[in-house]
Amino acid sequence: MSTKHYTLWGTPHSLYTGKARSYLIKKRVPFVELLAGDPRFLGEVVPKVGHMVIPVVETPEGDLIQDCTAIIDHCEARFPEGPAMEPAGGVQHVVSLILDAFGSNYFMPLAMHYRWSYRAQQDAFLRAEFARAIPTSLPYENRLAAAEMLMGKFNGFLPGLGVTPEVIPAMEDSYKELLGLLEAHFRTHPYLMGGRPGLADFGMIAPLYAHLARDPVPGFLMRTTAPNVARWTERMNVAEIADSDYADTSTSYPANDAIPETLEALLAAVFAHWGPGLLEDAAQFGRWLDGLDDPAPGTLVSHDGSRSVHPHVGRIDYAWRGVTMRRGSHPHSLWHFARAQAAAAALEGEARARLDALLERTGGAAVMAISTARPILRQNNVLVLG
Repeated sequence: MSTKHYTLWGTPHSLYTGKARSYLIKKRVPFVELLAGDPRFLGEVVPKVGHMVIPVVETPEGDLIQDCTAIIDHCEARFPEGPAMEPAGGVQHVVSLILDAFGSNYFMPLAMHYRWSYRAQQDAFLRAEFARAIPTSLPYENRLAAAEMLMGKFNGFLPGLGVTPEVIPAMEDSYKELLGLLEAHFRTHPYLMGGRPGLADFGMIAPLYAHLARDPVPGFLMRTTAPNVARWTERMNVAEIADSDYADTSTSYPANDAIPETLEALLAAVFAHWGPGLLEDAAQFGRWLDGLDDPAPGTLVSHDGSRSVHPHVGRIDYAWRGVTMRRGSHPHSLWHFARAQAAAAALEGEARARLDALLERTGGAAVMAISTARPILRQNNVLVLG
């Protein structure tokens, strides 16, 4: 592998930086991590990317890559001799992509809730963390004051994510149920797909590390109710694959394109918890598309034409776990989930039959059949119409 290092621009408390960092560590890509308050990041990188966002990876050649999926795709192509980070089995690959998209998208509002709804209980920790993103040229007290203002901005995102007093109990029940299923799995397996990490783990580590394991309130919940999940978040931040916590240290994916039995219960919960929102996201995308005068390829996917990492195309309401969820639509979820759908559509013969049987057992057939009238692509660091 190359001795020239990559640069990861991010912060310790950033959800998606945690995903990119974990991947780079496990893939053994040589990298250094610099904070987003670095003058060069603010003065050179952000203008080139087109908006303020982390993580960004800079290659040894000076190319900039934004978005965890793009970072992983690039490194998988660049370092084929590195440790395998995805099973070869077709069904395993589809399941990995589903869990990658689920972790990276569904969990994000839950992570934001546990960070900001409990702000008072963890304020000192959060102010110190956000101060790390402020240029170090400022006195520390000034950095804390700037962090306070930045925190207010992120705190204000909650209503748009659907985090309101009426739905918080249902959100917390959803998280605790998922946490319990993950705990049951990690009692017998070091990684989601078995003996080695993959896309499923990287998608899940995004919210389950930076917010839900590190922030004091959700971190206490995880460590006291799901200690094996907490241990997995630690495991995902060291380069070694094998873990002596487990009797099987083979560091391999299951043979014959199988998935761990404990993963089926999690997959069923994924479709049940995420499905209603995905269906409504697709419906709203269709309504937005119908309202465009000229939906030409390359049209920005955005309700107001602004560049955003996670745009919406209108607000949605739908029944969810006994309450009415009201939030901005999330086309990024549709874009990310479409990778799993494309992989599923490419399966044939016996592999396709096994996937169909798995979807039947886990209640996922209707969710996997979600479609949009136009594909959503990612170009120049934003979502556009295909």
